[in-house]
Parts: sequence; structure tokens; C-alpha cells
Amino acid sequence: MNKRNYQKELEDIIKGLENTPTLLLHSCCAPCSSYVLEYLSKFFEITVFYYNPNISPEAEYRYRTEEVQRLIRELPTEHPVHFIEGKYDPERFYEAAHGLEKVPEGGERCEKCFRLRLQEAAEEAEKGGYDYFTTTLTISPMKDAALLNSIGEEEAEAYDIVWLPSDFKKKNGYHRSVELSAEYGLYRQDFCGCVFSRAEAEERKKKQKVNENDESGL
Repeated sequence: MNKRNYQKELEDIIKGLENTPTLLLHSCCAPCSSYVLEYLSKFFEITVFYYNPNISPEAEYRYRTEEVQRLIRELPTEHPVHFIEGKYDPERFYEAAHGLEKVPEGGERCEKCFRLRLQEAAEEAEKGGYDYFTTTLTISPMKDAALLNSIGEEEAEAYDIVWLPSDFKKKNGYHRSVELSAEYGLYRQDFCGCVFSRAEAEERKKKQKVNENDESGL
């Protein structure tokens, strides 16, 4: 079976646009949103939907939310960009992750988390009558674009709306997001957002420090 080229699929859709359709864009964070907004706002009127109940503690969630709103205010875009904040309900994430707390990042727990957020985005897109919906998550080199697109397509079918395929890391998308993050001084977190990814990040730091000490003879 041929591997799908989601970036080419996106480009083909863009080429076929005859007006400026509306797009509900699920945003995971400001850095990932930066390039995606720069790119897609040329072709769509975007509403950023910030729904991430996986992020904790709440202070971290609030800070990341404010960074997305600041980016929207400061980033020049060809078409208007709007903002909607979803409900912050961490218990929904913990329910989805129940029994998978020890699964390494990138495994089944993350898949459950993706589905939780994309299902909520699909419901919001259907309610708001948007022409398309998608997510910024595919810009991350750590995220499986094929899995994200598969979940997005399933939720789109369930809510009778249109999924916009993507693999935003392609065409130097991730690299551009790093540049824009530096340009706008965006907060770049070193963990995905949940308590489990934070614990893994802290463990990686400890191991790195031990290795550095061993190499230096300390």
C-alpha cells in the first residue's frame, strides 16, 4: 500500500479553492501554531480552537493559552484569525488515560489523548458550521501524522464535516516554527503537557546530567 503524502493532499485542496473557506484549527500550543497560521491564513479564515485538557498543572495550561492568544494578536495574517477556548476539564483526560499511565510517550495513551481533543474539535466544527477542521499537532517530529490524520478523518465522518489533511512538518514547516518562536519570543515547553510526559522529560534530564557528569569525570 502506498504511503499517503498528506502535505501534497493539502496542497491539492488549496489549489482547488475558489474562495476563502472557514477553518477550525485545533491548536496544541503557540510554537506549533506559528507556522501553521502563517501558512494557512493565506487561504482560510481561521478560528483557533484551544482545547487541551491534558495540560497540567493549571498554571501551565493558562500560560500556554495566553501565549496562543498573544501570537494571534502579533502575527500578521492575510485573513482574520479568531480564537475559541475549549473547556479546561483535566478529568476527561485522566479518564481517557486510565490504565495507560505507565505507557511511554507516543503510545496508546497519546492516541487516546489525540482522539479526545480531535473529537471535541470535530464537535465544535460541526456546531459552528466550519468548512474544514484540522490540528497543528502534525507539525511535531514526535507526532505520527498518519495516526493523527486517521483519527481526524474518523471524527470528520462521525460529525459529517470535512477534515483538512496535513503534515505540517513537511516543507521545512517545523524549522519555520522554530524561527517564528524565536522571532516572537514564544514559550517553548520541553514536555508535551500532561503529568506523564513531564515525568518522562524530567527523567531524561536526570539521565543526561548523569551522562554528562560521567563524561567529565565528576
